[in-house]
Amino acid sequence: MRWHRSMLKRRRAATCVPKRRGRPPTVRSIRAPVLHLARENSSWGYRRIHGELTALGIRGAASTVWEILREHGIPPAPERQSTTWIDFLRSQAAALLACDLFETRTLTGARLYVFAVIGHSTRRVRIPGATAHPTAE
Repeated sequence: MRWHRSMLKRRRAATCVPKRRGRPPTVRSIRAPVLHLARENSSWGYRRIHGELTALGIRGAASTVWEILREHGIPPAPERQSTTWIDFLRSQAAALLACDLFETRTLTGARLYVFAVIGHSTRRVRIPGATAHPTAE
């Protein structure tokens, strides 16, 4: 009977022990976008990154994002580089345009209204149109 009891004890021990202990490892498909978003957007915290991942259809907890950032030595958002106004203008210069509508006189004395646009990144001035009647079609 001793061999039977020991066999039952071993069988029960094998079925009661979980296959994996602890928290399951983070999938690489989550780790890569988290690190990419954190490096591209230095002012985003782990909750914002988690929200963006959820919008992209990637499931995971906010604490998982926090753990990934901590493992890779990325500090929390307030401790990372904050975006200043100058940094914002430099990053958006290609899309920023300034425009003005001004009045000028020609050599014959006619009054013209000129619409001018300047691109911040190239500093190139473009004049899309000039008219004597700015309220006309």
